[in-house]
Amino acid sequence: MNNKRWYDQEPTLSLAVSLIKNAKHDTQIECARFIKNKAQDYGVVLQNNLLGAFNYVLNRWYDTDEQIAEAFGYLREADESTRKQIAIEIIGFLEKAETL
Repeated sequence: MNNKRWYDQEPTLSLAVSLIKNAKHDTQIECARFIKNKAQDYGVVLQNNLLGAFNYVLNRWYDTDEQIAEAFGYLREADESTRKQIAIEIIGFLEKAETL
């Protein structure tokens, strides 16, 4: 069965998303800013209509906050290797954030 969510296709990204989901809300917001900055550093451009698409599909956990939804939009727009690199950096970011 190939019903996996887009972020479950790559194990490192799946782990990063799981860690974000289980983090405190404040940490999730910080991580969303981190993701957006990293994605922009890698040249990822968020499509104009993508955030609007999130507004009507609010059944995903990350759609409850606009900043988090936007960060996931950047992740989704990134190519596979960039997503994996950002995922590695997210894991490191969250390790530091949770130990402070």
